[in-house]
Amino acid sequence: METKTNSSKTATANSNAKLDTATFGAGCFWCVEAQFQMLDGVVKVESGYSGGSVKNPSYKEVCTGNTGHAEVCKITFDPSKISYEEMLYAFWQTHDPTQLNRQGNDVGTPYRSAIFYHNEKQKQLAELYKQKLNDEKVYDFPVVTEISPFNVFYKAEEYHQNYFNQNGNESYCQFAIKPKVEKFQKVFKDKLKH
Repeated sequence: METKTNSSKTATANSNAKLDTATFGAGCFWCVEAQFQMLDGVVKVESGYSGGSVKNPSYKEVCTGNTGHAEVCKITFDPSKISYEEMLYAFWQTHDPTQLNRQGNDVGTPYRSAIFYHNEKQKQLAELYKQKLNDEKVYDFPVVTEISPFNVFYKAEEYHQNYFNQNGNESYCQFAIKPKVEKFQKVFKDKLKH
């Protein structure tokens, strides 16, 4: 009986070891979540807060800009279906990484462009990609994306999870999220879930 339990735990650990995590901040997490949920190989997307100093912050606290946290999405993905490099490409397509502490009408440090890397390889790839974007002058202005070590993730309140899919007819979703989703679908048509 004990051997059976141990091998069951090992099997679970091995299947989990095949998954990887990316944590990105690119403005409003509702937009980021809606886009990454569509990618084949993305297993789970959770909206939350990272990069600050306040423990277990609420949405209201994060919005003040006083917690140091950014709105982020913690994305669990299968690297055998989508690589971290492809995740980075998608990240830079989801927002304007040249805007400091804002995305569109969302202004303040909670809406900053940020990559919270989970290991040295993610850090190197993110820095290399950012440098390449700047060297090749892909944008009219320099990329200001913060690249910092992942420390902690606080899951946002439940009503923020799966927001666009559950509230797609609301005016903000129609005005702000839907156009981003439609553009994302065109750019990543070969990488979308079927």
